[in-house]
Amino acid sequence: MATSTAPHVPLGDEPEPAAKLRDAAVQRTWPKAVRLSSLADACEQFVGRAGFERAPWLTIAFAAGVAAWFALDAPWEWSAFIGACLIAAIAAAALWRGDRNRAALQLAVITTSLLLAAGVGTVWARSALVGAEPITRTSVTIIVGRVLDRQEQPAQQRIRLVLAIRDAEAGIARKIRINLPAADATPAMTEGAVVRLRARLSPPAPPMLPGGYDFARRAWFDGLAATGSALGPVEVVENAPQVRGLAQVQRRLAAHVREQVDGSAGTIAAAFASGDRGAIDLGDEKAMRDSGLTHLLSISGVHVSAVIAAGYLLALKLLALSPWLALRIRLPVLAAGVGALAGVGYTLLTGAEVPTVRSCIGALLVLTALAIGREPLSVRMLATAAFLVLLVWPEALIGPSFQMSFAAVLAIIALHESRPVKAFLAAREESWLARQGRRLAMLLATGLVIEAVLTPIVLFHFHRAGLYGAFANVIAIPLVTLISMPAIALGLLLDTVGLGRPAWWVSEKSLEALLAIAHWTADQPGAVKLMPQMGAGTFALFVVGGIWLALWHGRVRLLGLVPVAAAAVALVMTPVPDVLVSTDGRQVGITGEGERLLMLRETRSEYVRDNLLETAGLSGEPISLKDWPGAQCSRDFCTLAIERDGRKWALLMALNRERVEERALASACERADIVIADRWLPASCRPTWLKADRKMLEQTGGLAIYLPDERIETVAASQGDHGWWHKPPDRTPAKPTNSVIAP
Repeated sequence: MATSTAPHVPLGDEPEPAAKLRDAAVQRTWPKAVRLSSLADACEQFVGRAGFERAPWLTIAFAAGVAAWFALDAPWEWSAFIGACLIAAIAAAALWRGDRNRAALQLAVITTSLLLAAGVGTVWARSALVGAEPITRTSVTIIVGRVLDRQEQPAQQRIRLVLAIRDAEAGIARKIRINLPAADATPAMTEGAVVRLRARLSPPAPPMLPGGYDFARRAWFDGLAATGSALGPVEVVENAPQVRGLAQVQRRLAAHVREQVDGSAGTIAAAFASGDRGAIDLGDEKAMRDSGLTHLLSISGVHVSAVIAAGYLLALKLLALSPWLALRIRLPVLAAGVGALAGVGYTLLTGAEVPTVRSCIGALLVLTALAIGREPLSVRMLATAAFLVLLVWPEALIGPSFQMSFAAVLAIIALHESRPVKAFLAAREESWLARQGRRLAMLLATGLVIEAVLTPIVLFHFHRAGLYGAFANVIAIPLVTLISMPAIALGLLLDTVGLGRPAWWVSEKSLEALLAIAHWTADQPGAVKLMPQMGAGTFALFVVGGIWLALWHGRVRLLGLVPVAAAAVALVMTPVPDVLVSTDGRQVGITGEGERLLMLRETRSEYVRDNLLETAGLSGEPISLKDWPGAQCSRDFCTLAIERDGRKWALLMALNRERVEERALASACERADIVIADRWLPASCRPTWLKADRKMLEQTGGLAIYLPDERIETVAASQGDHGWWHKPPDRTPAKPTNSVIAP
């Protein structure tokens, strides 16, 4: 038998046909490994070809971790998420150890995983440190507490006191917030004073409806255990120290400005000068909101930037008058220091709220960049500011203020860094009129881009958006930054020598013009668009697409249009709830019966009415069910038959808590598909599909019911086991079925 005499060829040195055969054999043997390697190669090549800012993605990863903590329900899920991230980081370090071809990918996976875990851990720690356990039930009690903060609200004829009290029953200190009529307030009820009063206290309210404003979550991170109102007079047990605090200076400043500027313009001038918005008329505030100008009322980026820019430029020009200083000192650095002091002082004077502090941090970073000769406005600078804010206040991520301010600035930076815009704004030989025309066109385009970016955020949080805000802001922002705020600052300065009247007149006329723009814009047909509740998944698609569009360069950025388009389609197809039930079961809203909302009970509460209208995506005054021809109402119950997709639904809704003969109630329930009541109903009440009584609503919170799909959304579904949401103990929620609801 012949033996082979072919020489041995080392692996990798064989002829090309043999190498191809070997590679094919390897692919057949280890297809998964090859596919994973190919995927890693593709990722490495993609990152290498597409130009993008790497540093901002670190902030994105940290923010995603914070968002994951809010989205996940229980501590074990948060722990599992952190563990999975750490495992991914360790696996990347071990798998590609020493592999130079995977260095960029390895670093990306490790840093992203660690920052995701850090985001979850940071907000979890923040919640554990500052979260205040709410009181368990509503009660009327006598309290003695020290005033921590006093908030003037003349527009609503009340003041708010934040008190530190000692809960004798629980044996712990609590922070609570009390409303009392302005007529019952005295100047002695200020920070540091000890007061005694009788008050009705309640736990901070959860969302009234799915997707509604979650005050309980806000109160948790603010450290508030209860809110309520004073019943009767308030006694000052101990006067405040004579040392005047910053809050008292702020109130005196606001009062002084309102004395100098009359009417509604004075209330807005006081807000610009001191951050005190309590005196702004509700009608003016609504007009500012519907016209897309409400951001001007809160001290944020526009105001802080204007103050810092004024301080910087004024210091730079004045210091340049001295040749000795100009030759020996870097004036931009010194001017930046003056601007920083002006910004920090203004932030403290206006209350140092989170949006103001956030804006101040961003402006200080811009000043630092100017002082060291770097690009003052860049994505990296914005990412640094966002990271610093989230590191201290991670809960700010889910608030509209944080999202809107950073989204607007990111949109401006991304737009002006794009090649078409750079080409459009490039210097060229042209007339002054043509140059100003291009600048005006760019200003309008910037406003339109900002409005497009902010619309999903506004719709998600408020279910409404002003359609003409871009055009209103083109006029309003220069009016405020170039005329109103400088005039207010000049008026305060000249008041020290009694010559501020001309400056106050200018500020008054400019702010009257601002209000005229707001009211005119808000009154235009179609100025406000209402939409039903946007789902979290739809909003996430908008966010992912927007971030992708902003952070990548070249054609690859256009891939961000895919999730944006998908989100837009999902938003348009979002159904309107057929029945809305409030958390307490007292308020029921019914849609689809005409152009207006049907309400079970009439209410004077604008909060309740606006929640129902915004969640339903409807405008106009609601109609009481008692006045609706298709409804039949007695003293105790209302019945209504509605049709959806060819099926009729019978609704039975309680009007009061009076006792009803059980047999009659059982008979009425048997004929109904849905029963809604703000009280406990007996087991004999068995509707054919859903019994939403007090027992169920205590577990689920408010409801949004979609009849064609037989689907129910609840407030509880979005709360999980976070500290601000508490279910009553030892109760099982009644779950809807296709036959009978278990009691």
